[in-house]
Amino acid sequence: MKRARVIYNPTSGKELVKKSLADILDVLEKAGYEASAFATTSTPFSARDEAKRAGEAGFDLVVAAGGDGTINEVVNGIAPLEKRPKMAIIPGGTTNDYARALKIPRDNIKAATEVILKKQTVKMDIGKTPNSYFINIAAGGHLTELTYDVPSELKSIFGYLAYLAKGAELLPRIKPINMHFKYDTGEYNGNASMFFLGLTNSVGGFEQIVPDAKLDDGQFSLIIVKTANIFEIVHLVGLMLNKGKHVNDPRIIYTKTSFLEVSTSDTNERLMINLDGEYGGDAPMRFENLHQHIEFYANVDQIPDESVTGAIDPFDVISKELILEVERLNDEDIDGDGQIADEKE
Repeated sequence: MKRARVIYNPTSGKELVKKSLADILDVLEKAGYEASAFATTSTPFSARDEAKRAGEAGFDLVVAAGGDGTINEVVNGIAPLEKRPKMAIIPGGTTNDYARALKIPRDNIKAATEVILKKQTVKMDIGKTPNSYFINIAAGGHLTELTYDVPSELKSIFGYLAYLAKGAELLPRIKPINMHFKYDTGEYNGNASMFFLGLTNSVGGFEQIVPDAKLDDGQFSLIIVKTANIFEIVHLVGLMLNKGKHVNDPRIIYTKTSFLEVSTSDTNERLMINLDGEYGGDAPMRFENLHQHIEFYANVDQIPDESVTGAIDPFDVISKELILEVERLNDEDIDGDGQIADEKE
């Protein structure tokens, strides 16, 4: 029997995941998995280390139950492995960007687990830096630092309102940073207030920031905001909320790339890098897209077709080519007697 390991944050989502653990394990058993669970602890990287152990022990599935931070840690545990288990997620945090992108129910833990029963998966791209991995976004600039300043208690109680209030407080402090970017289609040297490197279309609960993101095409969606003017940034936010029209604005660079190198021209200027909402180090830094690196259970039939390219099975290609070759031979006069193969039968 296949084995599944549930790695859950016992304090996430008002302890709802913990209270629903029996239901989660029951669904996994119905899906054909011998299931067990691990509660994360206050020890640093508890979820990451357990995910790595489960992967190395040959578990077929690792389920990350909690917020985006828990999912990020689990990915960091299995992403370096040569043989990686499948992943499933059960959202229990504040924003649940990854669950939103995979169309996983975010308000019903049992329903989220039952997505596994549909046996639909997506081979997701994963971001990599020299020291870690990320699943949704890498970002830098003064406004992106607000996630560090919002206390976890406020995130849980007020959700988006906590971020909006802190964002409004930080707006007057935004100033341009002289940055250098190198990516697939070119380079940019000049002032910028922030940049985003997205893997999905859901960032902080908003789906319009990278409106045409694909989950599995090997490409990041890169946004560089060149202006630091408060009123212009507010205007850009308005364009973003209006069906993602900000991507065509000249104050923004919007492109697709498989990698990004970012640095600052001023050695005295600190550029903190945000990885999935947490501090991930300082620039200079290089980001790489690991194409279809981890296979996730998802509500694929609810994900827009244009968001998933799909994977081509090489054995399926060989089978189709073999069938076509047999059909071609059946339509030919193989031995030169004037009859095609089908007519001889």
